[in-house]
Amino acid sequence: MFKLSEIKELIKLVDQTSVQELEIEMEGTRVSIRKPGKEVAHYQQSIPQAYPTAPLHVQPMLHPTEQGSDLSSTGQSTSADLSSSLHKIVSPMVGTFYRSASPDDAPFVSSGDKVDLKSTVCIIEAMKLMNELEAEIKGQIVEVLVENGQLVEYGQPLFLVKTE
Repeated sequence: MFKLSEIKELIKLVDQTSVQELEIEMEGTRVSIRKPGKEVAHYQQSIPQAYPTAPLHVQPMLHPTEQGSDLSSTGQSTSADLSSSLHKIVSPMVGTFYRSASPDDAPFVSSGDKVDLKSTVCIIEAMKLMNELEAEIKGQIVEVLVENGQLVEYGQPLFLVKTE
């Protein structure tokens, strides 16, 4: 199994060379790294997960017409009304998600907070570099989908935002 430090070193080596893609398999674990413009790094493991992660809260957002009936007329609340106006803020890289600049600071944003294009919503640490992530959209945070200190993947949803 690969150590996180080994994976970070591989990413750094690929980044500093003309190699566009690197794939290595060892003891049932495969690491695939591709430079931007192609698919992004994948980490696949056939043995139990080495790093604990909090389960993502996934709620299907179906439009009532896809069900063939109007669900709201039955008195049930659905997320279909919100689905058209919800935007996902996703991770631009593989790294560690932090809700604040330091453990003693308040989170950058929480559910219910308003954000604009330049609002910092979190930090993603990758290879010991702290990368501030901006909302890049105007709206209100509906839900934070990951836990502080959790490892995140490229393209993984981090926040749901109700757009204005």
